[in-house]
Amino acid sequence: MTQTTPTPASQRPNGERSRGLAARVSLGRVFAPVPSEFLLIASTALLLTIFGLVMILSATSANSTASGGSPFDSVARQAVFAVIGIPLMFVASRLPITFWKRAAWPALIGATVLQLLVFTPLGVEANGNRNWIQIAGFQAQPSEFLKLALAMWVGYVLYRKQTLLGLWRHVFIPLVPVSILVIATVMAGDDLGTAMVLVLIVLGGLFFSGVKLRIFVLPAILAAGLVAVLAITSPDRVRRFMSFLNVNCLDDYLGDCYQPLHGIWGLAGGGIFGLGLGNSREKYAWLPAAENDYIFAIVGEELGLIGCAVVLALFALFAVGAFHIVRKTDDPFVRIVAGGITVWIIGQALINIGVVLRVFPVLGVPLPFMSQGGTSLVSVLLACGALLAFARALPTPSATRVTQGRRTPRAKISG
Repeated sequence: MTQTTPTPASQRPNGERSRGLAARVSLGRVFAPVPSEFLLIASTALLLTIFGLVMILSATSANSTASGGSPFDSVARQAVFAVIGIPLMFVASRLPITFWKRAAWPALIGATVLQLLVFTPLGVEANGNRNWIQIAGFQAQPSEFLKLALAMWVGYVLYRKQTLLGLWRHVFIPLVPVSILVIATVMAGDDLGTAMVLVLIVLGGLFFSGVKLRIFVLPAILAAGLVAVLAITSPDRVRRFMSFLNVNCLDDYLGDCYQPLHGIWGLAGGGIFGLGLGNSREKYAWLPAAENDYIFAIVGEELGLIGCAVVLALFALFAVGAFHIVRKTDDPFVRIVAGGITVWIIGQALINIGVVLRVFPVLGVPLPFMSQGGTSLVSVLLACGALLAFARALPTPSATRVTQGRRTPRAKISG
């Protein structure tokens, strides 16, 4: 019997060698270890989402049962969006950076058109805001998708103008006019809270683009003035703001102070260790929007200061992972978009918690990952998918060392 020996790689045909090399490279990319930033962002996003589902179940089960429904109705609806959003997050994490760049303009146009549907017969008005659409029994808030689309678009525009950012006209056009038009579509529905978050995204993108301070200050002043004008010109917002400034809020207990007072009482009633999961008193129709804008009050009442600290720690870890991407990347587009997304998610979380603590007036801004709202959850998870894609594209330390080694000329040995 003739025994055959494997042909060495050096003696194989060039085509066979290249195919084998391509297979090894492809498998290497699939099974390559992910950066620590990827693990940090993905784990905190998943933990906050699961934490939110548990708290939504706790906040809504009693009222759902009292109204004759199942105690799992609300959390089941939120879980459906979590089941959709989490796979989308990991699918988005595999998309190349070129995809995110090319999708910037189409995403902004599509999200703006979707937002304009709220002014059609599909639009739904609630609590004085017209920012929802209802199709086939499903309700969605298009402005949530505007946040990610605007972050991508700002990053792409400023990335294309990197060499011109020293001139204010190139920074302002088309950034400021287009941003104002996009934010105006939200303000037309009387949603000041979402409009403020969109302003933060634009300012965050400008900040991380590296523009000069004097150029950055002008849009910041313009944004602050615009928000002030919008707040003053609405009698409803003026009334809520004056209620927020009222030192003796108990005088207006049955008015605008009702919700902020019960939110503070819920936090205070939990103490350090809380009343126990499911033992909230405020959720029994005392605290409006307990599962939405005021879910942090339910966390504080049931899980106490420790539960609140855990939520804050998870958001802090998320911010650490995101800012590491901003610091390590060598792509201006990645830096700007990652900075805008981070400012959006962390800024919105701080605004929501500040409203519950009565540091800010009631703005109607949900707590990312945790508040009930399927559109908000899916949009935040998609934004996390973008961050994970950026984390995969970060330069590795070994590649950096090899590049530096190639650029460094070898010293001659004399003697």
